[in-house]
Formats: sequence, C-alpha cells, structure tokens
Amino acid sequence: MDDGHLVARDLTDGKVIWSVEARVSLTPATSSEMIFTLEAGEIVARHQEDGTPAWRVPFSESRTPLVWDNGWLIASITSGTVVAIRSSDGEVIWRQDLASEIRARPALAADRVYVGGADRVIALQVESGERLWERRLGGPPNDMLALDDRIYVGSDDNFLYCLMARDGEIDWRWRTGGDVIGVPLADDNRIYFVSRDNLLRALDRRSGAQRWKRPLPLRPTVGPSRTQDLLIVTGVTPSVRLYQMKDGTPAGEISTDGDLAAAPYVLPRLDPPTFVAVARNISKGEMLTVVSRVSPPAPTEAPPTQAPPPVAGIK
Repeated sequence: MDDGHLVARDLTDGKVIWSVEARVSLTPATSSEMIFTLEAGEIVARHQEDGTPAWRVPFSESRTPLVWDNGWLIASITSGTVVAIRSSDGEVIWRQDLASEIRARPALAADRVYVGGADRVIALQVESGERLWERRLGGPPNDMLALDDRIYVGSDDNFLYCLMARDGEIDWRWRTGGDVIGVPLADDNRIYFVSRDNLLRALDRRSGAQRWKRPLPLRPTVGPSRTQDLLIVTGVTPSVRLYQMKDGTPAGEISTDGDLAAAPYVLPRLDPPTFVAVARNISKGEMLTVVSRVSPPAPTEAPPTQAPPPVAGIK
C-alpha cells in the first residue's frame, strides 16, 4: 500500500487478515507458503499466514520484480547482475554479472533462467548461473514467456520473437505496429499478446501464423491474462475487457472502482475461477474488486438428425 503497509485480505469477504509495516517497491513473488518482497535495501521473505519475516537478505536497487519457481528465487540488479537465492532459507547460491542493463523480469522454465539484457536474451543454467547462450534482438526485450521448448518475447522494435530454448535460435518473429507489452499468454496451440498499436493478437505457437486480431478500445499496459475460455485485457481505465480465446470476439467487461493500480490476478484453482483487481480511487483510496465467474450450463444434447440423401454424381 502507498502508506507503507503490506496487507493480506480474505478473498471471500475482503476482511484484513494481517497488516505489517513494509514499504514494498515492486510486485511481490509468492510460493505456496511464503511471500517475497523487495524493500529498502533488502529482500524479505514472510510467512503468508501472518506476515512475519522468515529471513532477510541485503540487496541493491532493482527495477524488475522478483521471480519464484520450484524453490528458486531470482532477483536482478538493474546494472546487470542476476542473483539466485534458495527460497527456503535465503542463502545466495550464485551471482552472475551479465555486463548488460537488465530491463525486464527474468523468467524460469525447466533448468534455465532467461534474462532480458539491453538488446538481447541471455539463458543461464539455474543451478550454477553458467551462461548457456545469448541472442541479440532488434531492440530491448520486454517481459517474456518461457516454456520448456520455446521463449516468446516482445521487443521495442515492434516484433514478437519466438526463440528456441535449446540454443536461442529465432524460430520466427511477427511485426506489430507498436511495442509489444507485457508477458504473452499461451495455451496448447496459440500465443496471445497485446501491443501499443492497441491490438490483441493470437498467433500459432509453432509457425507464428496469425489466427486472429482484435482492435482494443484501450491502450494496454500489461499482457493478457486468462480465465477459462476468456482473455482479460487491461489498460489505464476503470474497466477490464474480456474476449473469446477462440476468435477474439468481445465478451463483455468488468468494472472496477477506479483506475487499475496493477495487473489483475486470476486464481484458476478456485471453483469457480476468481478474478482479483486492485484499483486506485481518488476519494476512496485503494479498492479491491473480486469476481467469480460461474460457468454456463452445458448445452443439452440435440437429437440426432437424419443425414440428407446423397446427391447424384457426388460421393
């Protein structure tokens, strides 16, 4: 919060569970039991149940959020150093100086850490920090989506790139009319992303072929998120837009009580999946909006129809 507190609220009724003094500079990272924050000159790990500190590690200033995955906490110093920390006890396992300004949030997949330098993507081995490969792009990389076999990353040169995880080779790239914003989103077949030409696009994951695109009535500020079969797109507006994943058809909007203060969250493991947004209201302060989407009932099975008679000359 702007008043220097870190607050946990119950999603069922919005009541405060705990509140601690903490001036957090960037979006926290979380594991199943802990929450990790960048505070004044240190990284702090806190227990999710009550907010009490578990450990603290001195740390320099950073412009990119912490990233947690499978017991690893990855932090980056703006000047070019990546730090890997064991999240259970705060022990620093390795440091790697990349000699390149770090502009985007690191990403983890399989046994790799992917870092966006000034004009390139760099792959490190997660257990040792060994540099495995680097690939120069046409501009500074933004936040990336790392999968086991491919990395999808937008750049300020108006391209979305697909890199092969094994060696960083550019498999394909797609030109847009503006900078690609935020982390792309993937399902089994497609990649979804937004750009500053105010378009939402869906591309084939393997070939990069465009499947559809949709003009947006807002200027996007973060990458899309997903709830069930809907894409969620946000901008500097007091509402969130929804689109069908299959073809980009608009599917309504969710109003928030003020302009969004951060990217929304989707909690898919809850039943039904739950959407959470934090907004700033000039008169009311910070406002929390929680929405649960109930799936529509399954369509009833239609009676079988009789096949039309064959047409002469056509098999």
